[in-house]
Amino acid sequence: MANARALDKRRKSIRNIRKITRTMELIATARYKKAMDRAHAVTAYTDRLAQIVNSLADAGTEVEHPLLQQRENPKSARLLVLSSNRGLCGGYNASILRAAVPRIEELKRTINQVDVDVSGKRGINGLKFRRVDTDQKFTHFEDQPSYVEVEKIANGYLEQYITGHIDRLDVIYTKFISTSRQIPTIETLLPLGSLDDGDASEETESIGSGSNTQYEFLPSAESILEEVVPTSFKAKLFKCFLDAAVSEQVARMIAMKGATESAGDMIKQLSMTYNRARQSQITGEIMEIIGGVEALES
Repeated sequence: MANARALDKRRKSIRNIRKITRTMELIATARYKKAMDRAHAVTAYTDRLAQIVNSLADAGTEVEHPLLQQRENPKSARLLVLSSNRGLCGGYNASILRAAVPRIEELKRTINQVDVDVSGKRGINGLKFRRVDTDQKFTHFEDQPSYVEVEKIANGYLEQYITGHIDRLDVIYTKFISTSRQIPTIETLLPLGSLDDGDASEETESIGSGSNTQYEFLPSAESILEEVVPTSFKAKLFKCFLDAAVSEQVARMIAMKGATESAGDMIKQLSMTYNRARQSQITGEIMEIIGGVEALES
């Protein structure tokens, strides 16, 4: 039988750990709600951009832009992997790496030059462990990524694509579907196949859907397109960062909840073992006292 004092010490340690995991669960829940609100706001923004493109199409304007043109036989590609800076979030980072490594190998078989950028310390260390060379590393994004910071990265990619340094940009991130479902997703952002990604709501699609609607563009439809296409790319990239942030907090919330429940089960089991050990110890002490009394009486 285990020592009762050692069992009690272990039980106190697990209780302290349970307090920590419970606190982390509550913090992740609060951060998840804030990140979710921001993701909903960006979704509405991207839907509005899709409406503008539909309006341009309804007006008979040909949608032509360098960012929309498909390049045959691409010679260089860049891949951006979005992971987290911290752990304790279940299999969040592992699922991203499982999706990233095969994609990198696939691109290297068909494209001469493939550069990999990583956001998050866990992704940087994970790819380094798998002997994947990385170029740009970003470690300043947390649960609330800033649009200004993402825009700097987006402008760099736009410049590289327009000048011909890269012919393709893929982003690997965790797409948030619901609190019970987050999917590692690989999305090609450059070239932009279409500004309307199909995520627009029915209300948005119904606006400007009439084929007979007349539009007047000032100063011109082309000048508006010059603003809409890069802005759409930036909004899509920002939404990838927000989805990754939401999914990370959900994964951490679920992981910490599971850890808290497991700690509670361990405490119950240790309490039962402790009670048995204490009972056995008390019984042994009583038997020793009785034996000593009998020895004195004899």
